[in-house]
Amino acid sequence: MQIENKRVLLGITGGIAAYKSAELVRLLIKQGAEVRVVMTPGAEQFVSPLTFQALSGNPVHTALLDPVAEAGMGHIELAKWADVVLIAPATANTLADIVAGRADQLLTTTVLATAAPLCVAPAMNQQMWANAATQANIATLRQRGVTILGPGVGEQACGDVGAGRMLEPAEIAAAMAAPYSGPSLEGIRAVITAGPTREAVDPVRYLSNHSSGKMGYAVTRALLAAGAQVTLVSGPTNITPPHGAHVVRVESAQQMLDAVKSQVGGAQLFVATAAVADYRVAEQAEHKIKKSSEDMSLALERNPDILAYVASLATGPVTVGFAAETQRVAEYARGKLERKNLDMICANLVLGEDSPFGSDHNALEVFFRDGSSQQLPRADKGQLASSLVALIAQHHFLEK
Repeated sequence: MQIENKRVLLGITGGIAAYKSAELVRLLIKQGAEVRVVMTPGAEQFVSPLTFQALSGNPVHTALLDPVAEAGMGHIELAKWADVVLIAPATANTLADIVAGRADQLLTTTVLATAAPLCVAPAMNQQMWANAATQANIATLRQRGVTILGPGVGEQACGDVGAGRMLEPAEIAAAMAAPYSGPSLEGIRAVITAGPTREAVDPVRYLSNHSSGKMGYAVTRALLAAGAQVTLVSGPTNITPPHGAHVVRVESAQQMLDAVKSQVGGAQLFVATAAVADYRVAEQAEHKIKKSSEDMSLALERNPDILAYVASLATGPVTVGFAAETQRVAEYARGKLERKNLDMICANLVLGEDSPFGSDHNALEVFFRDGSSQQLPRADKGQLASSLVALIAQHHFLEK
């Protein structure tokens, strides 16, 4: 998400940190962004709109129904204009309103109406940040693909010390400018699989696994940020798909294979982050299986190997696999890479308290066909995905 030549809609809400947003406007413009500002009524109590008009060179928007805007609907005009929406400071109230989908003032209505990526920089008292309601809202926003910047830790305006203060403007501007700073994948067509599969046992039961899809969706966002055209083939998840990706939703391994076959033609890159079930029930029951005995046996049969299929194509794409292991990570990952004739494989340990299942963090060891490897240390999955995409570009597409 390089912001040079991008249109940034900056939302400012009613917190004391609003005074810092003036410097943020200046830094965003210095990095080459065009900035327009939306202020909530609360924000106007802390800083004058005239300040932001002078710094941005554009009128500041405060009214939901704007007689100056086309058709009087400023939120639609702004929603279509923005390449990215940044809310800094983002108060606890505003975060709750966004989660609930409220549209009672200009900023939250614009957020509902836009397809642009959303970033928020929380700013509030340390106890408000620690409150279970706020933490639940933050978790929901992350699941929906919202980028959370901060908060910082330190002394607050109220005198408390702890987590909750808005990141400094320079930190926010840097985060906006460099979510992905690796080589470009402009013009590269990529297909990525993500999430689990579900293998039906009967009409109400299925076999599945703990995959949340977070890593796959993070890699999708990183590929888009690098300029790639991305098709995301997703198993069942609760995550909002990244804006700009073509999404194909599936349930079973066979459905995922069928979707990949229909999309992979002409692709230069295939990334298999999905946790595909190895086996499926040989005969799915037509009706719900009743509890009739102490024991029950299910006959299972092998599912198709999607990654091996793509890697076997005569003129197929660069293939990147994932291996989730509970032991002997390097040995099993290298074996899978060789056995399936992959170009790269990303391995991680999924046993113990640092298991990535459902977590926002992960660590990877990447193995290459030439026998080399590289560690990507534990980090936020968004940061990790950016590092991985940079590796893919450097090893396979740098000359392109």
